Amino acid sequence: MHPMAALQTIIPPAAHPVGEVPPIEEEQLTPDQRDALKARIKQLMKEQDAVLVAHYYTAGEMQDLAIETGGCVSDSLEMARFGHASKAKTIIVAGVRFMGETAKILNPEKRVLMPDLHAECSLDLSCPADEFAAFCDRHPDRTVVVYANTSAAVKARADWMVTSSIAVPVVQHLKDQGEKIIWAPDRYLGDYVQKTTGADMVLWQGSCVVHEKFKADGIRELKAQHPEAAILVHPESPAEVVALADVVGSTTQLIKAVQQLPNPSFIVATDIGIFHKMREVAPNKLLLEAPSGGRGATCISCAHCPWMAMNWLSRLEQALTTGHNEIHVPAEVGARAVHSINRMLEFAGQAGINVRGKSGD
Repeated sequence: MHPMAALQTIIPPAAHPVGEVPPIEEEQLTPDQRDALKARIKQLMKEQDAVLVAHYYTAGEMQDLAIETGGCVSDSLEMARFGHASKAKTIIVAGVRFMGETAKILNPEKRVLMPDLHAECSLDLSCPADEFAAFCDRHPDRTVVVYANTSAAVKARADWMVTSSIAVPVVQHLKDQGEKIIWAPDRYLGDYVQKTTGADMVLWQGSCVVHEKFKADGIRELKAQHPEAAILVHPESPAEVVALADVVGSTTQLIKAVQQLPNPSFIVATDIGIFHKMREVAPNKLLLEAPSGGRGATCISCAHCPWMAMNWLSRLEQALTTGHNEIHVPAEVGARAVHSINRMLEFAGQAGINVRGKSGD
């Protein structure tokens, strides 16, 4: 343990209930239906001057469609930045709601659509803006740092927004300036950042329903069966899982690890949606799902976000046809939230840190 780990404080869970996690439902389409839907979507996108940005955790067919139409497959920040750089008047965000909000914050003049507005995020839901603001008010001496997986209102209350790839450098910088931190919402990522930097942090008690299910014992057993495999872990995972990792990193960093490391196989502890891109960039590598608790005793590994699974082609087609599922962020909220995002981007530029993915990587 880091010698300054005792400075860490854990706050009680937020009183606001997260709600029941929805079941994972996959879209059932015949090949002909899928081809027809994709053709219809491409036509509508052209007519409406739209670009599609998709997260690595969405279905492979959605990721493929984004690339086929000149869009982007990446993490949430680059999805928003890609949409901003595009000349398209409409940004379609295939991901979860906070990603749509981030895109709108960085692109207030553009229309932002999502296939399903009910696609939430357990981290976002675990951090209600009013409760978080009240907590921050009780600690006015602390700098507020929030993870990208938060609502526009929470970002508006923050001093900094960070992604998983830049969280450690930002908090290290703030610690070096003598600042104390409020961190939200993921307690596991916050614990990882605190142990790495030794910063004085209080942690909001949020968690990702996918990453907190990974089991260290199961990963050890799988590693024993595949001793040549490198273990790749997203830092939203529990500490005992992170401790086993050969690489701890963001989605983009884990994809690059599969590309660049010489290992013939990898045990991957993040959402299995990422396998689509990993197989594309490293087709000769063996990818193994890290064991998780799943929903029941029969589930060995159910590491897939049920909200990400809501991004169906048919729902995308319906959103484009009807104009429904548009993301709106109040102007005053967006104006405050953009400062916490821009602060991170400016820091990254000055430090020479890459916080963005690339289309197709």
